Amino acid sequence: MTRTFLALELPDTVRNTLRRRIERLTRMIPEVRWVDPEGLHVTLAFLGELDDEKLDAATQAAATVAGVHAPFSLRLAGLGTFGSAHAPRVIWVGLAGEKAHLLSLQAAVADDLAARGFPREERPFSPHLTLARIKRPLTDDALAALARVRHEPPPDATWRADAIAVMKSELLRPAARYTALSHWPLALP
Repeated sequence: MTRTFLALELPDTVRNTLRRRIERLTRMIPEVRWVDPEGLHVTLAFLGELDDEKLDAATQAAATVAGVHAPFSLRLAGLGTFGSAHAPRVIWVGLAGEKAHLLSLQAAVADDLAARGFPREERPFSPHLTLARIKRPLTDDALAALARVRHEPPPDATWRADAIAVMKSELLRPAARYTALSHWPLALP
């Protein structure tokens, strides 16, 4: 069994930009569990534990969808949170750029996976990169720091999304490890 998801990986330049941002945020809000920038990616579909047959079906879905979509540009947008303003659970950075292409790609992935017997995600797709997970309520100082950085302009980082990756996720301590099992270039000219 392989814990699997389909994703868009980030180039090193964007990871490095986010690494610097996370280092700064860590100094401002130390009580939050920040992610390792090496693991940052845009999840298109989380599939859970798959046997070899289902992993092959997921890989075929990635290959099929990639073959009929063109590469597109994305850029980092502002910070946001999931959860209430007084008790956020996740801190994320949004995505901008050719977002309609991203939404179309993700919808095509979901449709192809559903046709292959995978259940659809119940929550609507919300393109973002998770920067931190919050286990306990933040202090007033941390909430104030978070409110300040939410209003800062996003870092200047643009990249070309050009492949769907079939990813393996291993839940390890202190952080999950993600390994690309295959890459499927977005091939439509």
